[in-house]
Amino acid sequence: MRTTDIVNETKAPVQHAFSQTFFHGTKEDLKIGDFIETGFNSNFVNRKLKHIYLSATLNAAIWGAELASGDGRERIYLVEATGPLEDDPNVTDKRFPGNPTMSYRSEHPFKVVGEVTVWQRHSSEEIKAMKDGLERLKQQGIMVIEE
Repeated sequence: MRTTDIVNETKAPVQHAFSQTFFHGTKEDLKIGDFIETGFNSNFVNRKLKHIYLSATLNAAIWGAELASGDGRERIYLVEATGPLEDDPNVTDKRFPGNPTMSYRSEHPFKVVGEVTVWQRHSSEEIKAMKDGLERLKQQGIMVIEE
């Protein structure tokens, strides 16, 4: 029996089978293959954080895109974690029992593997109510991201 070795001549990145894909909402313009890393200003506070955030639910990523600071277009990326994840302490048990938003954070980069281009925005009223609530927390000194 004769076997033939097939050599893949392309240099394009290949997504690994069975990799867990997560969502990341932002207003940043990223490309497939880019890495989302720490060391940049947060979507929500005007400072650099030592963690980056993602979610296994599309709804949480939609909120991330809608509430992100900046003037860019709201975007939701499919991302893969490159290192360990931990529950996001800013929502887990603090605001919701357990982790129903399936929100996580990491100090390791996330690799952009795709973009969700069709998704349903929250209503203008819901977005305004959420932004007003966040502003009240800031004014009260309660809007703190636990790092």
